[in-house]
This record gives sequence, C-alpha cells and structure tokens, in this order.
Amino acid sequence: MFEYTGAIHMHSIFSDGSGEVKDIINAAKESGLDFIILTDHNTLRALNEGFEGRYGNTLLFVGCEINDKENKNHYLAFGINETYSTRTSAKEYVKKVKDSGGIGFLAHPHEKRTNMPEHPPYPWTEWDSEDFTGIEIWNHMSEWMENLTEQNKYQSFLHPLKLITQPPEKTLKKWDELNLKRKVVGIGGVDAHAHKYNLLGILEVEIFPYKVLFKSIRTHILVPDEIPSQKELFPKAKELIYNSLKNGLCFVANDNQGDSKGFRFFAESGNKIFNMGDTLSVDERAKLDVLVPINNAEIKLIHNGKEIDSVISSGAEFIVKEKGVYRVEIFHSGKAWIYSNHIRVERNSS
Repeated sequence: MFEYTGAIHMHSIFSDGSGEVKDIINAAKESGLDFIILTDHNTLRALNEGFEGRYGNTLLFVGCEINDKENKNHYLAFGINETYSTRTSAKEYVKKVKDSGGIGFLAHPHEKRTNMPEHPPYPWTEWDSEDFTGIEIWNHMSEWMENLTEQNKYQSFLHPLKLITQPPEKTLKKWDELNLKRKVVGIGGVDAHAHKYNLLGILEVEIFPYKVLFKSIRTHILVPDEIPSQKELFPKAKELIYNSLKNGLCFVANDNQGDSKGFRFFAESGNKIFNMGDTLSVDERAKLDVLVPINNAEIKLIHNGKEIDSVISSGAEFIVKEKGVYRVEIFHSGKAWIYSNHIRVERNSS
C-alpha cells in the first residue's frame, strides 16, 4: 500500500476564510502535505475557477460544506459538480450527493461550544439519514472552541494546538454504533479559517494560521497504486484518494503529537490480508495486526465500541473470535494520537 497524508476541511476567501486559495496551497506545500481538500461553505467557486489540480507534490481537491436553513447539519461533500440550496433539507442534500456519485461526511456532528455563546455550535441532527459516507470524528476547530475558557483564552489564541487532546467521546460512541449496522468511514478535519482577532485592542492575532493547523489533525490515505505525478493524470489521483476515503482505507491522527506515517492496522485470515474498511468471514478466528512508528505506544483494541485489550509496544497482534467491528486507538506519551477505521469480522454461515 502507498500512504499519502492530507488535511481536510478548510475555508478560503470564497466563504468565511481569510486566505487566498494559492496561499492555502503554498501553506500545504510548506507543511509537506500530499493533498488538501478545500470545503468553502455552499460554493464550488474554487473548482469553477480552475484551482483544483496538482501543485508540485501537493494535490488540491475542491469540495464544499453544505448546511440547512438553520445553519445546522453541516456536510462535507466531495466529488460533486454543483451545490445545493440551503433551503434543501439535510436528508435531501445528503442523498443528492450520493446520487450524483459524490461522497460526504458529517462535519463536527456533536459540536457544543458551551463557553462562547457569541459563537453558537453547528451540530448534526438529521440522524435518520443513511446516505452519508462517513463522519468527521475529530475536528480541530470544534475541540479548540469547546476547550476555550476565559482563563486560558490568551494562551489559546497564541498557541492554537495546545487545546487539542482527543476526539469527543460522544462522537466516537456514535461512530461505533453506526458501524454495527453499516460501514461509516471516520475522517479528521482541521476546519481552518485563519481567523484574525484583536486582543486587548492593541494586538491582531491570526489564531488559526493554515500552516499551523496543517500540523495537527490529518487524514492518512492508503491506496493500492502509487499516485501518478503527471499533472495530466490528476483525475486518476483524485479517483484513488476518493476511493480510499469512500472505502475507509484511511486513519486519523494528530500529527502534532508525532509523525504517524507508517501506522498500519490490518487483519490476516486464510492467507489473505484485509485492510481498514474491509469485511472478512472466519470459521474460528482472525489475527488483527497493528504497526506503530514509535516504541512504547499504548495500543487499544476496540470491539463494538468497547475497549477489550491494550498493550504498550511498537506493534501488536490480537487474536479475535467474536464477530463485530474492530478498530484501534493509539496513545503517544499518554495523549490521543491515532484512530484507525474499522475492520468488520463476520462468521462463516457454515
């Protein structure tokens, strides 16, 4: 498998971000990202103006973030060529994205923002929809806002990475519950806007610089074929990345805690390898393998939403017999670091 690292969920001057698209691309290149996905609110202007493409070693894909008339139910839509009216219900635009051949992810689904009433939350409420591809399990902006207090706000403005600790437990629980019924892919988002704030009336601070946030919550993609470097083969690169996102062949990491490149989670059964997002049928048991790019990582095995085993190591092998969905969480120096997507284990009918 070939691994590519990207940042998902960001905004430019085409909606409520402060950065020009070319500036965002340059920040991504300087951060060593293989790809980014721009998601301006309810517009594909960057796509229509021809910004999507390859820029050196970095790929720029253009999606959009859709919301309903109440400014709730934010939905990250990729692979679409038109936007939908905010008067459309969430259930409708989720289905429209799917029917058009696109993929989509619920954005910051359990957002609270209880400490700043002037900045209300934008949670997901349309849970009876079944047409979404996945869910944003870790959102930098949402967690930063939720952890912000009157006491820590100045430090938080100056150091926007320090408040990021782990995904919301409510979101992880819901994600596991959804996967008991069908595959629901987990991704991570930075939700970058590069907002500028005036502190104490004398100092303007850009609290979410793109380049800073690009160091934090990343989504790592695994693909079976190497992404072509030729600009004219950009459509093939887009297909590879989007297929892996659709199939769950990816993991989420806070790379500010350490470079997670090289992490792997896969299953072995009957001399075959099964990756994240795959389903395997077993007669008796399967082996789940974990590889971590550091020593002394805490590896937690999650089965149907509950932790069933853990080990401190640079890798692990778990023998499992029970059917259900399995994923792993990796902690580095006691801090949340990597979240895999699920592998589904079923029993042979015989």
